[in-house]
Parts: sequence; C-alpha cells; structure tokens
Amino acid sequence: MPAFEDRISFVTGAGSGIGQAMALRLASEGATVVCADINEQSAQATAARIEGLGATAVVHALDTAREEEVAAALARTCRDLGRLDVLMNNAGVGNRDWETTTAINLDGVFFGLKYACPIMAAQGGGAIVNTASIAGLGALMRPMEYHDDPVAVESASAYVAAKHGVVGLTKQFAVAFGKVGVRVNAICPGYIKTPIIAPVMAREGGAAMLTALHPIGRLGKPEEVAAVAAFLASDAASFVTGAAVPVDGGYSAR
Repeated sequence: MPAFEDRISFVTGAGSGIGQAMALRLASEGATVVCADINEQSAQATAARIEGLGATAVVHALDTAREEEVAAALARTCRDLGRLDVLMNNAGVGNRDWETTTAINLDGVFFGLKYACPIMAAQGGGAIVNTASIAGLGALMRPMEYHDDPVAVESASAYVAAKHGVVGLTKQFAVAFGKVGVRVNAICPGYIKTPIIAPVMAREGGAAMLTALHPIGRLGKPEEVAAVAAFLASDAASFVTGAAVPVDGGYSAR
C-alpha cells in the first residue's frame, strides 16, 4: 500500500525546487496534493505533472506571508477535500532584505503551523514538515569576509535568523500538539540545485565554492530532500517529532 494513499497533502512553494519535488513525491506515493505557490502558473505546471502520474492535484495561488490567505487556503482544503493529513511548510526565499525574508521564511511557516495544527488535532492527527536550512543550525559559511558589505550582512543575517526561528517553531509546536496526534519536524537542507542558489552559481567560481562546502563532494538534489521530508511525514516516522534533520551532504558535520 502506498505510504500516502487516501491522504490529503498541502505543499507551499510547490511551483519549483524542493516544493515541487515534495509534491511529486507525495503524489507518487498516493496522496492528493494541493499545490500552493505565489506563482499560480508554476503551481499549475506542477499539478499537470502530478496528474500525469495518475494522481489528483489542486492548485492554490498563495502568498504565505499573508496570514489571512494561509488561514483561508487551509480551511478551504479541509472543507473541499474532507481533511488535511500532511503539510509541507516549504515556501521560502533567499538573498532579500530583512522584512521580506522574515515575512516569508519565518512568518509564513508560523501561519502554516498556527492554522494547520488545530485542523489536524480536531481530526485526530497529522504530520507537518517545515523547511528550515543548514542556516537554521549554525552560521552560513562564506568564502571571504563581507563585513563591509551591508546588503550581504543584512540578507545573510535575515536568512539565518528566520531559519533558526523555523527550527524553534518546529520544536515548540511539536511539544504543544504532540499529545493530540500532530507530529512536527523540520528538514535542514544544504545547498540544493534549485533556483534559490542560481545567483551564486552564476558567479565565476560560485559552483565550485558551494560544492566545496559539502564533504560529500557535490550539491544536493531536490528529490533527495523530498525523500527525507516524505519519510518524516509518513507513518514510518511515527515516533519522530520535534526533530531538525540535516539533509546537507555533511555540511553541518564539520
């Protein structure tokens, strides 16, 4: 029996990168997938791929930084599809100013938890996987000093602060909702081949620099992150909650 047969899953940031890989992985294992993304066209493209697998997909245009949109989308999912079994709280950005980065990468995750956990508790349980980062486990490694670049300092600091916050929220909600059957975990990816790292990859020596940060000797693939997220959301991880799991090719082991 597929791991997510007859289960309703909701994936934010499903239009590309890790979110798209999550949506496809869940669909391949039997889930009905709600593909949510601020870019509705991208979400539609992911949904088309899911339907090509013979699975069912629903599309929501969603700005996760807007609390009312998150609340409405989750409530609509429960109303239209009957329940909410899995939330991949994944949408995020990089290299932005403090306000934008924390609004999407931290506030957006909080809104997902705030509204999904009570829904899952009322139906008897569910599983949430938050996308944090290696930046949620420690400082980001840089190839050179950049203390004299205020823009770089702000963007890196905002990203690290937000992702540390995601790890903290994961633990807090795991404790708060554990006894009512809701498990909450986080994944902490290293540098993954997605659009978010494209600006660095485009620089001379950028690809080699990022690769060198990982003892495994390469960058990660979205599908590798999705596989761990799917495990954490599945019954196979039924005694795992409050964990922040590195998926980083050894980055955080140094």
